Amino acid sequence: MLAEGANVQRAGLSDYLSLVKFSHSIFALPFALIAAWVAAGGLPGWRVLGLVLLACVLARTAAMAFNRLVDRRLDALNPRTAGRELPAGKLKPGRVALLTTLSGAGFVATAFALNPTAGWMAFPVLAALLGYSYLKRVTPAVHLWLGLCLGLAPLGAWVAVQGGLAGDLRVPLLLGLAVTTWVAGFDLIYSCQDAEHDAAVGLRSVPASLGKRRALQLSRLLHVATVLALAVFGVLAGLGAVWHVGVVGAALLLAYEQSLVRADDLSRVDLAFFTLNGWMGVGLFIAAVLDLALGAGGA
Repeated sequence: MLAEGANVQRAGLSDYLSLVKFSHSIFALPFALIAAWVAAGGLPGWRVLGLVLLACVLARTAAMAFNRLVDRRLDALNPRTAGRELPAGKLKPGRVALLTTLSGAGFVATAFALNPTAGWMAFPVLAALLGYSYLKRVTPAVHLWLGLCLGLAPLGAWVAVQGGLAGDLRVPLLLGLAVTTWVAGFDLIYSCQDAEHDAAVGLRSVPASLGKRRALQLSRLLHVATVLALAVFGVLAGLGAVWHVGVVGAALLLAYEQSLVRADDLSRVDLAFFTLNGWMGVGLFIAAVLDLALGAGGA
């Protein structure tokens, strides 16, 4: 049963960090930073960089807190998620709603502090982030929508550094496409864990709708698209050999990630989902920074 009304434990910072899975910021943040570095041709200004980091954290906090709030009753029905902070009674819904509101307002304010274009863009971005929480109830396309939510980060960082919709927008859009297909691909893997539960309660994930085997096949196709988009992004961004070595490394990590899971064996999902995807983003960011630094040094 959902423990919303009684016996709520005293909440600490660790409960809120766990609620929003703060450690998972490692997924989208490196790609926002890659876009910022490419837009600036190197290290962005410290003010802009700090605001970009703050905006990413606030946007993600608002999205995750809202998702946990909206899904708290569904989470209580799923043995895998029943221990989360809201269904377990560790946090009150009112406090999570307040966290969502403050984080969302902070994201919009931070975006306006960057420039007017970023500020006005923050409203549809926030709507997309919050809207994700309802899509699993109506369409299997929810995985692509989640990918799109994270894929907006490179475009936002580009606008922050450029001061608006300036420069070759194909560059951040290609990087955003890579993030979209990457995230959708690994979300398909992760959601295979809940295929039976989702089907039983009427949630329309791809594994619940089409089965785990087809979900994993689609995941592989999406990750092939990720590698292609990363390579084309590097060409359009004028990046050189270091970046493309990083792309090869990313391709190898994705291939290994796919090899870890089968429709009848999901025991290594955590390694595939958390560890490998975290290393991929960090590795690509390092490759981009080194490539730009070596290019500037040789100019």
